[in-house]
Amino acid sequence: YQRRVHGDCVAEHKNTNQTKPKMSDSEQDAVMKSASKKSRKSTGEDEEAAVEYVPGKGGIAIIANPLAGPKLTKKCLKLVKKASKVKQIRRGVKEVNKALRKGEKGLAIIAGNITPVDVVTHIPVLCEENDIPYVYVPLKEDLGAASNTKRPTSVVLIPIPKDDAAHASTFEKVKKDVLKVQPQW
Repeated sequence: YQRRVHGDCVAEHKNTNQTKPKMSDSEQDAVMKSASKKSRKSTGEDEEAAVEYVPGKGGIAIIANPLAGPKLTKKCLKLVKKASKVKQIRRGVKEVNKALRKGEKGLAIIAGNITPVDVVTHIPVLCEENDIPYVYVPLKEDLGAASNTKRPTSVVLIPIPKDDAAHASTFEKVKKDVLKVQPQW
């Protein structure tokens, strides 16, 4: 029997061709790593290359406007992570909707790959009525991970922090950047 690696799975197959020499697991790993390095070099990609997302393509909803670029997405997710550590976060459509209707102020971050999109279409309208800046980030999985939950999260509202809060300066920087990309009505 010969062991073959297919992606993350290892399967044992009966060796029908006895002329080929068997490779050890370490040799197979070395071959796989060198092949992936060659493919990266040939395409010119870095290991952590930023993927550019476009509304309407790649699972991103067509209404995801303003969609944060890679740098702003990273800043937003860092802010969500800091705010969730101090429990200053409203997570999920139901909780955010309730906070917006009660008049809570802050910064709304909405995931761009929600299906069906009707679940979050009313959130930007509520944000505009209450003069709350909002921005779309590409992936709900990243938003969920940043807010310290195992489940993907569709929307997060970060209330305006007190001056002595740990994330107050980050909040102001991100809010300023979000206001730059947000369309003015």
